[in-house]
Amino acid sequence: MRRSARLSLWFLLPVLLLAGLLLALQHWVTSEDFRDRLAAEASELLGAPVRAQAIGLALWPVPGVAVDGLSVQARTPLSLQRVELRPRWSALLAGQLRVQTLVVRQAVLPEATIALLGARIGAAKTKAPPENADEAIDFSLLPRELVLDEVSWLAADGARTTVNADLRFAEDGWPTKAELAVVGGALRGTTATLRREGEATAWALDARVGGGRVRGPVAVQLPEPGAKERRVVLEGSLRTDNVEVSALTAPSKPLTGRLQAETTLGARFPERVSADALVNALRSDTRFTVTGATLHGLDLARAVSTVGLSSGGVTQLDTLAGQVATRGKAIQLSNLVASSGLLTATGEVAISPSRALSGRVRVDVTRGATAGVVGVPLAVGGTLDDPEVTLTRAALLGAAIGTAVMPGVGTGAGANLGDRLGEGLQDLFGGKR
Repeated sequence: MRRSARLSLWFLLPVLLLAGLLLALQHWVTSEDFRDRLAAEASELLGAPVRAQAIGLALWPVPGVAVDGLSVQARTPLSLQRVELRPRWSALLAGQLRVQTLVVRQAVLPEATIALLGARIGAAKTKAPPENADEAIDFSLLPRELVLDEVSWLAADGARTTVNADLRFAEDGWPTKAELAVVGGALRGTTATLRREGEATAWALDARVGGGRVRGPVAVQLPEPGAKERRVVLEGSLRTDNVEVSALTAPSKPLTGRLQAETTLGARFPERVSADALVNALRSDTRFTVTGATLHGLDLARAVSTVGLSSGGVTQLDTLAGQVATRGKAIQLSNLVASSGLLTATGEVAISPSRALSGRVRVDVTRGATAGVVGVPLAVGGTLDDPEVTLTRAALLGAAIGTAVMPGVGTGAGANLGDRLGEGLQDLFGGKR
């Protein structure tokens, strides 16, 4: 009887110790003093007021610390309804704080506020002693799992994207597996997985969007030890199959159709870089074709008949192909070739980060079996949501002269001749038309 009582005591002792530890931890983290001290230290680090409504213990599925109602007061506030930190208990019992899992629930992360806080943290780091400037990141302090539950990214233009995600990290700090689902915003319904290939800094991306698929390898090359230029090189090669174009541009739909594309992407950036700087460093080149394409907001055939004075309408295209080059947030479309029945269009168009359009297209329309081809050069303007095509000044003058000499028949020919004459004068004098 005594032996069984001793055995029971030995079994109960760890449970009692764990319960006592949890009670002590609960008393410590829920105290007002702990909450205020944590908020003060975070406010000093971020350079903005940080508030937390409550701090307590989260017991399921693994005991950890939970912070409710966390917010950073800025022009556009950053808010996190709940944050859970689950420690590695083996490390904690050894006197080391290591986070096993970080869970973020129902958060709103404004792009402008993130950029501002990142700049303030970066400025604070530059004030550190020079001997710490090249100190390596201690990846042991980073969580081994990051869970995002309805976390929203609020872009600078007001667009909101909400995601659920689960990321697992290796001891070296690189992700081994990532799963993401877009549950709100323009790309709602998109899912993506990223899987690491062995121990290399290389991954296989597989995304499903717009009824199609984007997949391919992505790799990161780290700088050699002792290298003077501490630059990271990112490279990737992606294949796009049967993706609805409008799913990539929602909520606007300037173009619909099924996209097939081959993309190469790359970037060179410092080891420590902000999200905005990383976006600006990214370069990509794509060759594409769109089947069943419809251009919304422009009727190219009517634009030819009215020498570019019309707007609105749609253009049904049998084929659409070309190249896309991105440099940061700027986009350049080149070698565009589109055809539909008696209509053929070629040209180049640039899209600025503000979605403004600029470029030139030449539209050729065959008028009957014996009337020949009427070609009109058009300048592209407006925005991605509201595109416009007009004649250049030189082409407009040529169209007026052509109409005066040969009403109706000479309009398109005059516009074409005027545009070519304007190009020659621009090359000769370096002026603008």
